[in-house]
Amino acid sequence: MATFAASETGLVVRSGGEVLQVDAWGESGIRVRATLGASVTETPWSALLEDEARTARVEIGDGRARVSNGDLIVEVVENGEGRFVPFPPLLRFLRADGMQLLAESLPHFTSPAQRRYRRVGGDLYACDVMFDAGPDEHFYGLGQHQHGLLDQKGAVVELVQRNTEVSVPFALSSRGYGFLWNMPGVGRVELAANGTRWVADAARQVDYWVTAGPTPSAVVSQYARVTGLPPMLPEWASGFWQSKLRYRSQQELLEVAREYNRRRLPLSVIVCDYFHWTRQGEWRFDPAEWPDPQAMVDELRELGVELLVSIWPTVNPNCDNYAKMEREGFLVGSIASLPPLHLAFWDKGTDGQAFMRFYDATNPEARRYVWQKVTDGYRRYGIRAFWLDACEPEILADNPETARYFLGPGMEVQGVYPREHARGFYEGLKSSGEDDIVLLCRSAWAGSQRFGSAVWSGDVESTFEALAAQIPAGLHMGISGIPWWTTDIGGFRNGDPTSPYFRELVVRWFQFGVFCPLFRLHGVREPGPLVGSGQTGAPNEVWSFGDEAYRVIREQLELRERLRPYVMEQMSTASANGLPPMRALFLEFPDEAPAWEVTDQFMFGPDVLVAPVTTYGARERDVYLPEAASWLDAWTGNPVGATGWVTAAAPLERIPVYLREGGSLTDLRGPS
Repeated sequence: MATFAASETGLVVRSGGEVLQVDAWGESGIRVRATLGASVTETPWSALLEDEARTARVEIGDGRARVSNGDLIVEVVENGEGRFVPFPPLLRFLRADGMQLLAESLPHFTSPAQRRYRRVGGDLYACDVMFDAGPDEHFYGLGQHQHGLLDQKGAVVELVQRNTEVSVPFALSSRGYGFLWNMPGVGRVELAANGTRWVADAARQVDYWVTAGPTPSAVVSQYARVTGLPPMLPEWASGFWQSKLRYRSQQELLEVAREYNRRRLPLSVIVCDYFHWTRQGEWRFDPAEWPDPQAMVDELRELGVELLVSIWPTVNPNCDNYAKMEREGFLVGSIASLPPLHLAFWDKGTDGQAFMRFYDATNPEARRYVWQKVTDGYRRYGIRAFWLDACEPEILADNPETARYFLGPGMEVQGVYPREHARGFYEGLKSSGEDDIVLLCRSAWAGSQRFGSAVWSGDVESTFEALAAQIPAGLHMGISGIPWWTTDIGGFRNGDPTSPYFRELVVRWFQFGVFCPLFRLHGVREPGPLVGSGQTGAPNEVWSFGDEAYRVIREQLELRERLRPYVMEQMSTASANGLPPMRALFLEFPDEAPAWEVTDQFMFGPDVLVAPVTTYGARERDVYLPEAASWLDAWTGNPVGATGWVTAAAPLERIPVYLREGGSLTDLRGPS
């Protein structure tokens, strides 16, 4: 027999040893927590911001209750009648008009229950929750993945952080709701035909949040508000970012910036990548290669260029800070008998690989300690832009079950590491008086956006197939609350600047990248040493890929400059309501079925439709023009006398791009 009790914010139900708490949380949102403990706990890693004004309408009847918040209602129904063992109450989520959005389902009439707990040690359980499957339901979001899918119905998606795979466990359903699995541990979501199952391999309690809205964009906005809106992107970050793996000295980096200036090429940011340091965990320039950082920063500022510096969270046992960090508990520990070594990697002053440890970003004192070292090593020169690389953290081998963090065991909390790592830098920059904050991160979790996290898609291959996969990857990230997103233009690995294939690839990637929220070139080019502190690779500047490619790429840089006022308008929108600049078609045209299916197009803000070319040698492609708008050819300004599917020309010089008639742009041509 279940007992139902109203609370100030919702409902508490006790049944068969389980405590179920249902609370109004955010706009038309409901948070559900369930535990076998005495009561639910307030977890410090929760993605949900506290809602001071949350109120709910609660109705309790015989063996059932209803909790209402805005446009969302949850029914809680006792579920023991006629069963061998009483099951915990079932939850069903409805729109205010009574339409069912989501409902828990029973896997079997005897067992298991729809919420299942299996003890894995101490007070941790492997938890999973089962929901009904809708045959016409489709799922979007869930962070960034390289599977190339837009609709993820039918996929099994791991909830774990890896290079190129970013776990942000928020799913947008085509049925009009959003679902956040508010648990940062290792797990998975199974989006099957016969049910949807969310799984945590180790947790103290079940914790999820549901919201409903009249449009998919409203749902995305409500999720962004409850997890934290991003700050306003600094204007300097909206231009072109030059990067390669890697510039080996201050002189080499400055010569590249000077060459951009001599060629009158737009340049907003230049990147100082890894191995510029003395040792990992010392967070300072190697004076032998970077003798005068202040002069470098000053010269770049005179050229109108920001310096972005790569920061790794790894600590070499031979570095100056290791002993103190270990003594103070600032390093990720181990819960097994194995030594707490996380990553074998090259470093300055080592012959071969050294065994690194990660600092514990979930420990606020460790974050403050690292920020102080970063202040001493970089911030004092006026550097304000940081690249937080390898921040999954990239522990090899993939063994979170052996890791011990300040916030708990790795299996329970490791997914939140990139968010807390960014938080330390964001709070440090804020405390030093900086408001223009951009942190380029290789990973993220729910809520990372509120700490100025921009995410790039990691070390992807230099292939047309990889380029195609980046389009849905970026669309899912925007849905997942991360509006600042980018890629390594040209791909990261195995690109040969002398090959016709790669030269065409880099042109097509630039034509895609100019319409990404951030516009950034990076990669390790062949030939060159692939490992070690001497790693550099072939040149990777825009003039490095032959005259024909350079001519087209230069046009993309100039186009981005003309687009920057429009880009900043979209960034203002993202900061105000969470809608990303890079949008799946259905965020603008939810009533058109193809808009939910087209994988290789997107809207850049409300007015620009972009159709990248992702096939080698292609000189035309099919494009879907939504019927709810009229369109202009972006390259001529002329009206397009058709909607629906059209075949568009795609010469090497340009990709198909269309402007919404009546929008803020009339064409993308430069001065004649």
